[in-house]
Amino acid sequence: MAAVAVGSALAQPQPAGAPAVSAPVPAGPAYPATRRDSLTETHFGESVADPYRWLEQDVRTAPEVAAWVEQQNALTHAQLAQLPARAWFGGQIKALMDYARYGLPVRAGGRYFYTYNSGLMNQAQLLVREGLTGTPRLLLDPASWAADGATALDGWTPSKDGKRLVYSVQDGGSDWRSLRVLDVNTGKPLADELRWVKFSGMAWVGNDGFLYSRYPEPAKGQDFQARNYNHAVYYHRIGTPQSVDQLVLSTPDQPATNHSAGVTSDGHYAVIISSVGTDNRFELRVIDLKGRGKGWPVRQLVSGFDHDWRLIDSVGTRLWFVTNKDAPRRRVVSIDLAETTPQWREVVPQRAETLEDASIVGDRLVLGMLRDAASIVETRALDGSAPAEIKLGGIGTAGGFGGEPGNTETFYAFTSFNRPATIYRLDVASGQASVFAAPQLAFNPDDFVVEQRFFTSRDGTRVPMFIVRSRAIATSGKPVPTLLYGYGGFDISLTPTFSATNMAWLRAGGAYVMANLRGGGEYGAAWHDAGRRLHKQNVFDDFIAAGEYLIAHGFTPRGGLAVQGRSNGGLLVGAVVNQRPDLFAAANPGVGVMDMLRFDQFTAGRYWVDDYGYPDKEADWRYLRTYSPYHNIRSGLDYPAVLVTTADTDDRVVPGHSFKYTAALQAASVGAKPHLIRIETRAGHGAGKPTGKVIEEGADVLAFLAHYSGLTPAQ
Repeated sequence: MAAVAVGSALAQPQPAGAPAVSAPVPAGPAYPATRRDSLTETHFGESVADPYRWLEQDVRTAPEVAAWVEQQNALTHAQLAQLPARAWFGGQIKALMDYARYGLPVRAGGRYFYTYNSGLMNQAQLLVREGLTGTPRLLLDPASWAADGATALDGWTPSKDGKRLVYSVQDGGSDWRSLRVLDVNTGKPLADELRWVKFSGMAWVGNDGFLYSRYPEPAKGQDFQARNYNHAVYYHRIGTPQSVDQLVLSTPDQPATNHSAGVTSDGHYAVIISSVGTDNRFELRVIDLKGRGKGWPVRQLVSGFDHDWRLIDSVGTRLWFVTNKDAPRRRVVSIDLAETTPQWREVVPQRAETLEDASIVGDRLVLGMLRDAASIVETRALDGSAPAEIKLGGIGTAGGFGGEPGNTETFYAFTSFNRPATIYRLDVASGQASVFAAPQLAFNPDDFVVEQRFFTSRDGTRVPMFIVRSRAIATSGKPVPTLLYGYGGFDISLTPTFSATNMAWLRAGGAYVMANLRGGGEYGAAWHDAGRRLHKQNVFDDFIAAGEYLIAHGFTPRGGLAVQGRSNGGLLVGAVVNQRPDLFAAANPGVGVMDMLRFDQFTAGRYWVDDYGYPDKEADWRYLRTYSPYHNIRSGLDYPAVLVTTADTDDRVVPGHSFKYTAALQAASVGAKPHLIRIETRAGHGAGKPTGKVIEEGADVLAFLAHYSGLTPAQ
């Protein structure tokens, strides 16, 4: 192939249905000047330009990048401030978020721990009750941790006796965590503080210590850039410094391997799940905590990174797992470690639905499954017999169902596009459910209709999507501006959940659509495999076919389709905008992976080779080159309006991806519609973002997408 410069038309065949390259189109707004270097590299005989590589530098330490960010944000906010619906959307999102929200209760030592947000708190608080009907008591209030509200309570686990609590703190949206310990009786923090924790569980061993995972301390100044290696599991005893924590498991001969530890509810076994990437392919190790003595004798249970294994729990010496070994849609198996030669035994076979998770509550298995991307839940005896379905509230998502053998109480949440989460308490033995906490809403859920449709992708594959509209619009059949959302990767299933931002779009008179693209986990391993590595184009074809279906069937007018995706979904949006710019009116690629030739060079990017392939292997590199958003911007075509969103502290998908893509987009001749970037400060990939920032970003994005797709809310 000939050398290809960033911002030029591809010197290769275009996807079917793509418009032909036309004459140059008018330029967009006057963008800030961006330095363009002459850097090129040759890979597998092809020379590829990378003129904006300097934008990969950390904005906190590179003054030129910081100045670029400041100039881009100034332009973007000036443009967004002129949008007539911005204030309306901001007011709507704020009103829709202003209701009391509760997390799932966790029982320990007769106490119930749960999160609570009164509505517009920047971060949820952690409360505790003495008994189910006790008076709530405040344990942790993250609002007091940082003036800007950007320090969040990420995770927490009470000790078995309920007297202590280990919790993780996230600052500025980073993936790094620090762990701290609270005395529940007094509500006061202990001196314990653990650093350089990432991708970790928190599993108590007795009531005096816990297992966690961390990386070595990175080199100075590399906290948010360097690739992460040598993950290890440690044991921390309360009251001792981190420097004396006991190493439980490390694999220095396999530095790319990650390890996460869990402990069964009876405290009998620690199970360590190891992985080498983002694929659900694990090795299993087990530690008998009751007979271990002073050391940490690790017993290999499953070798080879071949299948998905998810610990359910143990009773006596028998452990239960969910696995996709010999079952692409997963099944339940068990193993008795007391046997001389332990054997895996099938408990619940694979069925048509995809098994997502399971727990043991009382003397029953609780199985959470997906049927066409919506939840169904059933219970069974521990031997897999006597199935009984738990009735849910229609098309939606049910989650939770934590518990333990011997105690029939569990809690779960049910939500859908038109219904914020209601928390239920369920007695598994009787099957009786009661409401623990229900939201008080500023709208009537019945005013909105959730519908599932199936469309046909380019290769004939049948793909589902959910369509949400007001009942009045659904009854009239009138086409309206539509926001289409997708992800399509990493075995992640998109299911119906409530979003105040999406509801604001619906109340403005638009339709919201979520497509369940290949690459996700909605239909098990085969669905995931069909949308990754050398099959990634299927994901883009599915998304394009979804947009064509919505136009052809009168859900949205031509020129009324806006698209949105985050992370891997940001890659999706960037790719389809390049391939079919004529199909979309506006696009929001959020925190996207936009340089597919260098994604593995930063922080967690090296894990993504399972889904994307290896940039250092020729076949993979050539395929990545065909769709990498940064490298495939097509000058001479009229692009939709694009608002890129990212954050300065995103150390999952480093913001350099979005910076480079935006610079290339602004430099190309791709039409007069604006191509802007909004860069949040003191925020990361999304988790832990303060409520105020969520509202501001939501208002900006919706106002932008609405303006360019023709949606005008009634003022």
